[in-house]
Amino acid sequence: MHSYFEYTHYPYQPVPLVEAADPQRHAITIVGGGPIGLTLALGLARQGVKSVVIEPRDCVSLGSRATCISRRSMEIFAATGCASRILVEGLNWTSGTSYYREKPIYRLQMPMDANQRFYPMVNMQQCMLEQCILDEVLTRSNLIELRWQSKVMSVAHDAEGARLQIESPQGSYAIESDYVVACDGARGVVRQALGLKFAGTQYEGTYIIVDIHLKSEYPTERRAWFDPPSNPGATILMHKQPRDIWRVDYQLRDDEDAAEAVKPEQVLPRVKAHLDWIGETGTWEPVWISSYKANCLTLEKYNHGRVLFAGDAAHLVPIFGVRGLNSGIDDSFNLAWKLAYVVKGIAAPLLLDTYSDERVFAARQNIAAGAKSTEMMAPPSHGFDLMRQAALSLAAEQPMGESSFASLVNPRQTSAITYLESRLNSASSDAIAPRVALGAVLPEYPWKSVDAGGSSGMHLSEQLGKGFTILVFAEAAPDLRNLPAPATVLALGARASVPALYEFFSAEEGVTIVLRPDAHVLAKFAHADLARVCAAIQSALR
Repeated sequence: MHSYFEYTHYPYQPVPLVEAADPQRHAITIVGGGPIGLTLALGLARQGVKSVVIEPRDCVSLGSRATCISRRSMEIFAATGCASRILVEGLNWTSGTSYYREKPIYRLQMPMDANQRFYPMVNMQQCMLEQCILDEVLTRSNLIELRWQSKVMSVAHDAEGARLQIESPQGSYAIESDYVVACDGARGVVRQALGLKFAGTQYEGTYIIVDIHLKSEYPTERRAWFDPPSNPGATILMHKQPRDIWRVDYQLRDDEDAAEAVKPEQVLPRVKAHLDWIGETGTWEPVWISSYKANCLTLEKYNHGRVLFAGDAAHLVPIFGVRGLNSGIDDSFNLAWKLAYVVKGIAAPLLLDTYSDERVFAARQNIAAGAKSTEMMAPPSHGFDLMRQAALSLAAEQPMGESSFASLVNPRQTSAITYLESRLNSASSDAIAPRVALGAVLPEYPWKSVDAGGSSGMHLSEQLGKGFTILVFAEAAPDLRNLPAPATVLALGARASVPALYEFFSAEEGVTIVLRPDAHVLAKFAHADLARVCAAIQSALR
């Protein structure tokens, strides 16, 4: 098979042990060094908090796996320091086309305007993405200890912390931690050790994933075919990835054996048939083959005493709409500041309940959207299949964009979640600035700064602090000292100097917006009132 990515294998670094135990008690141990665990470690490091990461492999994961990085994930990667690495090779895209057989019936167009810092989606194979994150992690060795070739064998926990038994090249040893975060995936040891079960729906349909090396000039966009001659009665997806790699996903029919279907002699003729049909006649070769099933599953809660869960260890979401990896990245960023503040004594442990509440809410939203897409992409019953065929046939009879039936094949791409009912949303907020909803991520806006060469382009998100940020629509920042947590105060300017900014946010002079460390809106006030700002932050930290 073609090799497009050179994997670095990392050696095991011996741990100083005393009587088969790590003598140091750690504040936070992260189980799983994939993109979710590494992003969490970076988020904690951003807050100045140390962590230990336990990873059984000695390199990043193989193959494309998750390929689409959302705008919200890119904002998180920017805050944690690795966005620039991703953008070197990542492929930006905004649109996609769905076909019924050979006829285009739906055009996906994701929001993109001049205000945005990042595109709605960036394509990059998970192995390359993980390496980008890992490269940043390796620059934070003073705050992140990464233990390769180390596998968790058992977990014991109580009200004071957790004790893990680790198997490593050095032998078996124990490690104790105040908090453990399970980022070890759907089959993770930690969830099984605690006896926790997923709840939800498991779909039977199987998809084969094939990464191929193919030089093609076709633009970067999502393509989906329903009932193509290369896969009659089923579906095929294609995505362009860096380094001339194309991701091909195709659905198996119910009468096909998944174990047999994943073998190269079964896969390659089907890929060739599809490439020939769409006119891709260039030389190609396989890179990686795998399979998956769509699942809509979640734990009922993500915090269990001193053990927390994130990513696939907490929830499983269908890939349609690319919510799997991206929801896990959002988990990590939500948890990082809360766990850091608890460990540092800035916040009470009850703050971690809001991590579970908010991210379970997000998982249920993602699952609801993913389930709708799954029912169209891989119908779970004969009835759903008949409905899909009828909708596709009706959509094909009308010009693209004019059929209401075509919207059924909308992949419902992931977007940032608004925590509508979060306990953190300040009840004392004023009913102002409709563009800034409580619990929502701050909308992006272009920001101009003046340097030695004149005016240079920036974005508002680049001005936010690592702690809370207080945005004040005024020429000068008011005196907001002695706040109960680390905070940055940013004066956005008088209306006369930045009228477009005021119009965008529907704001008046004096409006004050309080942002959490993860850039979600905590409170909004008509005026910069120190007492109200302090009260909103104090309430969140209790």
